Amino acid sequence: MLLEIHPDTPDTRKVKIVCECLDDGGTIIYPTDTVYGMGCDVSNAKAFQKVAQLKNIKPDKAQFSIICYDLSHLSSYTRHVDNVTFKVMKRALPGPFTFILQAGSNLPKHFKNKKKTIGIRIPDHLIPRTIVQELGRPIVTTSVHDDDEIIDYTTDPYEIHQKFKDKVDIVIDAGFGQNRASTVVDCSNGTYEVVRQGIGRLEDIL
Repeated sequence: MLLEIHPDTPDTRKVKIVCECLDDGGTIIYPTDTVYGMGCDVSNAKAFQKVAQLKNIKPDKAQFSIICYDLSHLSSYTRHVDNVTFKVMKRALPGPFTFILQAGSNLPKHFKNKKKTIGIRIPDHLIPRTIVQELGRPIVTTSVHDDDEIIDYTTDPYEIHQKFKDKVDIVIDAGFGQNRASTVVDCSNGTYEVVRQGIGRLEDIL
């Protein structure tokens, strides 16, 4: 299904359709403040495995991040975050950053990797945050890549739907996305290491 949702005023009825899909173990593709993302309900192991298959990654090797509504989710899915890191995240989010933190004990087993870390993402985009708020828990996020060797990310939701319409349950059309991903900052060891430079500039928030 290609479901058009306005990025600035998400239709509550349409958001509920997406959440019902996620509750039933569905997979979706959705917009963020950077590139389009693919994901599912964080608590659904089978859906998680399906997303991993779509990315050609073994589930136990997948290092997917989660989209949260706000920083209140940190205590549920990460270990203790020190005050300095919390303040940095508060300045950066919502925004085009993914922060890698030590995973908490409440994180579902299928989500845990050997590094015992988790990426936290709070995009500056109403649609994914509204979905998380309505669902009541985070959603998995991994970027939708393009098959082109030069172009990293597909920006056109219509083209994304043409490619994935038989592979995911819902593709949300909120207009063209960006062609650069979020900046990934590893904070799991008490330092701030940029492991992927994207739209966000770490120097602007430190």
